[in-house]
Amino acid sequence: MNRREFIQLAGTGAMTLFLSGCGLGALTGEKSSKEAKEFVPGSVSGGKNMKIVVITSSPHPQNESTSIYLADRFTEGAKSAGHEVFTFDAAHEETHPCQGCDKCGMDGPCVFKDAIENTLMPKMLAADLIVLTTPLYYFGMSAQLKTIVDRFYSRTGKLHGKKSIMMATAYNSADWTMEALANHYETLVRYMEWQDVGQVWATGCGARSLVEKSSFADMAYKIGANL
Repeated sequence: MNRREFIQLAGTGAMTLFLSGCGLGALTGEKSSKEAKEFVPGSVSGGKNMKIVVITSSPHPQNESTSIYLADRFTEGAKSAGHEVFTFDAAHEETHPCQGCDKCGMDGPCVFKDAIENTLMPKMLAADLIVLTTPLYYFGMSAQLKTIVDRFYSRTGKLHGKKSIMMATAYNSADWTMEALANHYETLVRYMEWQDVGQVWATGCGARSLVEKSSFADMAYKIGANL
């Protein structure tokens, strides 16, 4: 593909963005083909206050990030229902990728005494619910979130059996955009023996203004409020 063909294709993609996904949802009120789960309020928490860890992973400023906006909306909903929420910014904390040294023996501690080990891990171990949020980069989660997920290894057994939520935003609006990431998340849920209690796949959300006006923002809030 030469440069001219690429520019033409990119232009077509921009029009698709406007006419579908977040753009279309904001204009027509139509629901996404990938619906968030809906629970009876209180059915997930059993009416008790939950400890929730939200992991954001966007390198963009908070007021520009589409995925952080979804995380913030979820947090608003969860706090309105009386739940305790701790947010960890994986993109701007000191973190190190797992080296596969196995010195943790899958039961800690990790050799790295960074923000994952000292700040995030104690919160995750005590949490009832872990929320993963990411922008979609090349059809997978961001490197910043993958770093966190790989470090789950150091407490594999103790992180099993929790509840989880996945939220992601993407520029692309094709129906297969989130397929690989969704499969990755489902595999993680299966391996960790987590209970998935919500997914938001915000396709066609290439700008903050689009996700703010979309139905995806309301989905994120309702998931939190209905826990």
